[in-house]
Amino acid sequence: MGRALLAELHGVATSYEPAPGRTVRVSDDTVVAVLAALGVDASTPDSVQAALERHEREELARLLPPCVVVRPGRPPRLRLPEGTVLRVEPEDGAHGAVRDWRPGADGPAAAAPPLGSHTVHAQAPDGRSAAATLIVAPDRMPQPPARSHGFLVQLYSLLSARSWGMGDLGDLADLAAWSGRALGAGFVQLNPLHAAVPGTSTEPTDPSPYRPSSRRFPDPVHLRVEDVPEYAQLRGAPRERVDQLLDRAAALRTAVLHEGALIDRDAVWALKREALELVRAVPLSPGRRAAYCDFLAERGQALEDHAIWSALAEIHGPAWRSWPHGLADPGSAAVARARGEHLDRADFHCWLAWLTDGQLAAAQRAALDAGMAIGLVHDLAVGVHPSGADAWALRDVFASGMSIGAPPDAFNSHGQDWGLPPWRPDALAATGYAAYRDLLRGLLRHAGALRIDHVMGLFRLWWVPEGREPTEGCYVRYDAEAMLGVLALEAHRAGAVIIGEDLGTVEPGVRETLAGRGVLGTSVLWFERNYPSGDGGDGEDGEQGRGEASGESRDSGETGETGETGGVVPVRARPLTPEEWRADCLATVTTHDLPSTAARLTGGHVELRHRLGLLTGPLERERAEDAVEVAEWLTLLGRLGLLPEGPGDEEAAVKAVHRFLLRTPAKLVGIWLPDTVGDRRPQNLPGTWNEYPNWRLPIADAAGRPVSLEDLVASPRLHALMGEVTREAGRAGVGRPTPGTRGARPSDTVSA
Repeated sequence: MGRALLAELHGVATSYEPAPGRTVRVSDDTVVAVLAALGVDASTPDSVQAALERHEREELARLLPPCVVVRPGRPPRLRLPEGTVLRVEPEDGAHGAVRDWRPGADGPAAAAPPLGSHTVHAQAPDGRSAAATLIVAPDRMPQPPARSHGFLVQLYSLLSARSWGMGDLGDLADLAAWSGRALGAGFVQLNPLHAAVPGTSTEPTDPSPYRPSSRRFPDPVHLRVEDVPEYAQLRGAPRERVDQLLDRAAALRTAVLHEGALIDRDAVWALKREALELVRAVPLSPGRRAAYCDFLAERGQALEDHAIWSALAEIHGPAWRSWPHGLADPGSAAVARARGEHLDRADFHCWLAWLTDGQLAAAQRAALDAGMAIGLVHDLAVGVHPSGADAWALRDVFASGMSIGAPPDAFNSHGQDWGLPPWRPDALAATGYAAYRDLLRGLLRHAGALRIDHVMGLFRLWWVPEGREPTEGCYVRYDAEAMLGVLALEAHRAGAVIIGEDLGTVEPGVRETLAGRGVLGTSVLWFERNYPSGDGGDGEDGEQGRGEASGESRDSGETGETGETGGVVPVRARPLTPEEWRADCLATVTTHDLPSTAARLTGGHVELRHRLGLLTGPLERERAEDAVEVAEWLTLLGRLGLLPEGPGDEEAAVKAVHRFLLRTPAKLVGIWLPDTVGDRRPQNLPGTWNEYPNWRLPIADAAGRPVSLEDLVASPRLHALMGEVTREAGRAGVGRPTPGTRGARPSDTVSA
């Protein structure tokens, strides 16, 4: 009983519900291990009692919680002695000097401070004093300035005639400019562009964008080398060498687009790195030097840590736990010496981060100048690689010896372990959510919107102790009010829309809370059915009309794609009609983890999974069940008059499902770019590792021929589909601002 109380006090669940009405108790060993990762000893009855007594003493002595989060009109729930004085120190002094704050009282002092991240000081009559971070957040996230449609694309898969073997930020800017101007698109949603864990001579870079080294900085592999201003000033031998590298890059591009080769991230980076090292020798102009210095000052310690980790990883490999003595601790004397010894190489990595930031800014400017209402939609992965830069630099806010995943449920009895260390909720609060705030601020620098993978992780995450099966994990709760408050504040400052990937197991009330705060959900057509309560893909929730898209976006070794095993979608759960869809969402037909629309309509995805041994039942049964599901949707499309071409026409059916999306009230409609040319291959096939080339495929047409950006722009199939989208959008009242404008950016000085 004492251990259960201790677990509850620290947000550790001692049971979970894999299905409505079924409760599974978490083992004591798991509870002990998870509490230990939170710095709490619960291994014996005596240690449990000591921990409980210590917690009680700390609570009684505490004047302020480590972080206070408030919203306008909602005074914080503080337990303060009568007569305690609160004073607020503004984050930058822009709103005046330190001011008194009396939440809940009458008069000017009762008003919350301006939106921002401040410091609140408390002075009690008994002489105690305390200080805490004060987050003043808006009630809601910014909303799309107009209903709009846009493309969803994995950037690496979008090669052009100028790519160095994979899609880059120059290709992104071109796609945004063209689709905004020619097709009226309002956004382009991307895969995470986070920095990857670098490969070694024996271990290639993990191509999954959802297992990054760092979520705080983008990967320079996405740079367009020729767009770096200093590139044009190369002369003599350096220029000759770069020209040779360009020839080799052209060979990589040709191999991918015309010879059936896979995208080779390491080969691309080897060429770009050498070229960039030559470009770096060109001195920066005075203005460019000043801009670089400003960037260094703005990104501060986070950039310094990322850069020195990158430099050390080049010498010792990325597995920092096995680095020479002292280097595993970023605050050690050994690392301090390394910062001096490797100053030039660390500066190289800072310079790369600056260049990448600049090209991201240019891509967003191209999108907005083309009339896009939102522009770039970046993607935040749910976690980081345990051997990466963030896990090293932020080791105090990650739980050592733990990994996040998913519990066993009706569709995956083994559960999932994603191999990503979780945030420590106590450490986040103790540091005023500084790491989380810095992460969001960096991602939103050049974004009109941010997609948050597994947004339910703002409320709770499934922790799996190292060395144990995913079934031996438990849920750990986070302060959702604080996590959402920080998110709302940073989104407000950036004027950015927030999209939550809320597919799968969702506990009751989470979707409602997210919607109340203005977070758009994600609705995938094939999963939008009127599931009876307790059925469908939601485990503890059982909410109607929401399914599970393969645990969307974890690494390619995970399993559990819903809708692929037959039996996940109940036979009597009919497809939702357009008016039954929620409005506050991004509506799509498919995602990067799911079959393309052409493959879904033709049953090609079942054949692929059969060839790879991934089906859980006989092939004929899987084919039949899949055909029934598709037929139900086609019947609805026909009844609604959205399939005038009649059955049996694959391209017409692809048009029809997109006409359907435009009939829903969804605020955003996403078109999977490979669908526009009939691509049949998924970018990621959950449940596979080496069996399938996850994250390494270029966009291809219906015949499997890779398609370049130039081919896409000229594709009759693409223009036929997008013509239907724009016509249907016009009938549905989808609008966009005039070129160069967007929704008003809120002011940081809005009164709270």
